[in-house]
Amino acid sequence: MNKEVIAMILGGGAGTRLKPLTATRSKPAVPIAGKYRLVDIPISNCLNSNIGRMFVLTQFNSASLNKHIKNTYHFSAFSSAFVDIIAAEQTTDNPNWFQGTADAVRQSLRHIEQNEFDYVLILSGDQLYQMDFEEMVDNHIKSKAEISIATIPVSERDATEFGILKADENHFITSFIEKPKHEVLGDWVSDTGEDMRTAGRIYLASMGIYIFNRKLLFDLLQEDFAEATDFGKEILPNSISKHRVVSYQYDGYWTDIGNIHSFFEANLDLCKDIPPFNLFDNSKIVYTRSRMLPPAKVSGTTLERTIIADGSIIAASRIENSVIGIRTRIGQGTTVVNTYIMGSDYYETLDDMNLAASRGLPKLGIGERSYIRNAIIDKNCRIGDDVRINGGPHLANSDHSLYTVKDGIVVVKKGAILPNGFVI
Repeated sequence: MNKEVIAMILGGGAGTRLKPLTATRSKPAVPIAGKYRLVDIPISNCLNSNIGRMFVLTQFNSASLNKHIKNTYHFSAFSSAFVDIIAAEQTTDNPNWFQGTADAVRQSLRHIEQNEFDYVLILSGDQLYQMDFEEMVDNHIKSKAEISIATIPVSERDATEFGILKADENHFITSFIEKPKHEVLGDWVSDTGEDMRTAGRIYLASMGIYIFNRKLLFDLLQEDFAEATDFGKEILPNSISKHRVVSYQYDGYWTDIGNIHSFFEANLDLCKDIPPFNLFDNSKIVYTRSRMLPPAKVSGTTLERTIIADGSIIAASRIENSVIGIRTRIGQGTTVVNTYIMGSDYYETLDDMNLAASRGLPKLGIGERSYIRNAIIDKNCRIGDDVRINGGPHLANSDHSLYTVKDGIVVVKKGAILPNGFVI
């Protein structure tokens, strides 16, 4: 394991744009790809890059995230690797919770300073990508940088949503603008390489992934910008003229899980014949909790571009372009299209099912003869027989006690009960 680097993974804010998925959990704890959590992505990237010492900074709805990390990441007693949680806390010196990315790291410095390290790798807990941080660290050292910012080429359409950078011929960053307006974009075109230019991706966007030299990070947070709360808006723009800040361009797949649409799209993209995010890679393993579940069981179902996670019991008629999460049960005659079903945290026994039926409740999972399209079904839902969920642009954005509609996607809330014949 790399002894020069410590990683700090930011748990993020309240995640309002991902509600209702973040109503009871933090963004990094949101289930993805049927069996993982979002936080597994940066942790796995670190482990695959030989970075074994990680701190996860948490604040909002952090109970399920803390539980997942505690139950998942165990290392040998002979290893120096760890994944430790630093929860926001009030102290006699500081009665405030984390006020932003920089403030979260500042309040956590006292917990990490006793470790030996030369560089701090700062990551987000809600992005989907596969990146070799060893290469970024090597580039940081080779260029004698004090700060490195991972950048990705984006198109004009996306540029207004990011911090955009300009770099010189040696890749040192010369200027920065946060979410520029369309009319000024012409001044921010960069040489991103022939392939990127051909694709129209001619702007360098910050990925929110940073490397800081240890001493500089402590100086910036505790002295130079002791009141600053955010890296992207305050510390980095003000450091460009004073320190050696280098751009590390990444050309692979990367998406920021910022809203329901991007989350939905990222999951369904996994069903493609050649998915942009490759779960089937010997060298880029995505780690998660070992649940010791049985293999999935499928009876009489036509499957098309579908991922099915462990422990599922499926008797549906047809499932197309969908991700089926752990312990999902789907009854006979049901059709599922363009949908992410997160699954369940437990199995119902036959006695449980009979008791639920006596109370007029559907079984845990999806019933018979139902039709579900363009939807996200959160954990532990009970969807009855002959239920019809037909998401799409014809549905206006709305929020109900059992479900939410955003951008035409129907999100059935965690633990919701949709009775027989329910229609959305």
